[in-house]
Amino acid sequence: MRYFVQAAGREHEVEIVLQLDGSVSASVGGRPVAVDVVSFSDRELSVRVGSRVLDLTIEGSSPMLGVVASGTRTYVPVESERMRVAARAKGPESAAKSRDVRAPMPGRVIKIFVAEGESVEAGQPVMIVEAMKMENEVKARGVGVVAKVHAVLGGTVEANAVLVSFT
Repeated sequence: MRYFVQAAGREHEVEIVLQLDGSVSASVGGRPVAVDVVSFSDRELSVRVGSRVLDLTIEGSSPMLGVVASGTRTYVPVESERMRVAARAKGPESAAKSRDVRAPMPGRVIKIFVAEGESVEAGQPVMIVEAMKMENEVKARGVGVVAKVHAVLGGTVEANAVLVSFT
């Protein structure tokens, strides 16, 4: 399956193939990457990429996937090839709505980094939402201009609430 991951301000094409023997093969940007995956549950796994081992806990679901690694939580836009094709088939209005930044979980807005009319890049932080005493940086999924900031500083938000809309 092919995925498109927004990280470090760029989009990365990642292909993951589950082999018949249970092993995983992967490539990033068309280049093969040596990986081993040990799954402890449907949300906890250990991944070896090259010589680096990461213990990961996965939260949420695509298109905004939460990952906890080494005590740090981040949310990463991840879109499968199927999701991308389906969004294109629905038309440009649907694609614009899918770029809206939504709250990954209920929480309190403690920082807002963008204002209406401001241009943003993919992966740029737009807000920090505090939940369960953890600060969660919420990032833009793509390039755009902020049409409206729906959240207010110090206000609470529900899971999946639209935080920022783009034009």
